Amino acid sequence: MPSSHSRLQSIDALRGLVMLFMLLDHVRETFFLHRQVSDPMDALSVEPELFFTRLLSALCAPVFIFLTGLSAWLYSQKRNRRDTSMFLLKRGLFLVLLELTLVNLAWNGTLVPQTLWLQVIWCIGICMIVLAAALHLSRGVLLVLGALIVTGHNLLDPLLFSSDSPWFVPWAILHQREFIDVVGDTRARTTYPVLPWIGVILLGWGAGPWFAQRTEPDERLRLLVRWGAGLLLAFVVVRYVNAYGEQPWVATGDALRTSMSFLSARKYPPSLMFLLPTLGLCLLLLAMLERYQARRWVPVLALFGAAPMFFYLLHLYVLKALYWLALALWGANQGDYFGVAHVRSLWLCSVVLAVVLYPPTRWFAALKQRRRDIAWLKYF
Repeated sequence: MPSSHSRLQSIDALRGLVMLFMLLDHVRETFFLHRQVSDPMDALSVEPELFFTRLLSALCAPVFIFLTGLSAWLYSQKRNRRDTSMFLLKRGLFLVLLELTLVNLAWNGTLVPQTLWLQVIWCIGICMIVLAAALHLSRGVLLVLGALIVTGHNLLDPLLFSSDSPWFVPWAILHQREFIDVVGDTRARTTYPVLPWIGVILLGWGAGPWFAQRTEPDERLRLLVRWGAGLLLAFVVVRYVNAYGEQPWVATGDALRTSMSFLSARKYPPSLMFLLPTLGLCLLLLAMLERYQARRWVPVLALFGAAPMFFYLLHLYVLKALYWLALALWGANQGDYFGVAHVRSLWLCSVVLAVVLYPPTRWFAALKQRRRDIAWLKYF
């Protein structure tokens, strides 16, 4: 039977697992630039090994944001709603600032880029700010709102605004992936429109009581497995009907390509067919990590998840430094870029980097535990 401690270790372990998937995807974006395609999830043209490598990273954002809502609920159990709300507001603003500065510097290599990429850290920050206000509503209301947003936001897909509309900027932030002129030649790209992700963080908050100390571990496992399997079944049924939540899948006559088409889903913004299976797997993985929490590898994963922002920033700057070093030593060996030739090389690089980054991440996680008197450490 899982222990009560495993409910918290499983959360960190799942966060750590998807951070390793994220590492793999960012290695791809660093050392596979010469093989850029318009969409790595294009099932009809992308090579299968690249498609399924990219598919792993589909778990990252849904897990991060769902667990952010869940962790916020756990945080609130030792504090009043006002203190929790203020913490979420401050941390959300901190994440938005981090995206605009250190994260964009890591991607662009300059403090004054032509494009500010508003990606997952920005999105989590905005979602936390929204949750800071929304958590004063009842859990039932937040669950209903979260479910309505996740299941219904695709109805808004036809609603588009041009750049001369006063609704263009707010709608680009919420649901329409666009470039926004900022100042001079600088523009911002709303890579992660936030509306569907707000639904995800509300569902994460609503799932919080499953992880309360008073909830029996066996009951928590039943809830996780039942809802996780239910979401996967809903995905299969709705996707098979081919009527809502995604571009139609195609029966190509080739079993592999047809399966890839069935699994392919839009992430920017995430369609219903993207969120149903990823959230379903999120719940099932939480259940698995609780059940097998005595295995050696679970605490290792949990350590990566215990210092998520530190690991996130560290791996971005290490990847940038490694790319510049490789380019200086060996030059552009793949057209205009330095890169590796095969997808399997991306996996090897990711494994090596995970091993290399483990000691500093372990050190920082231990520092967070040891120095709880340093307030800013909890933001990482």
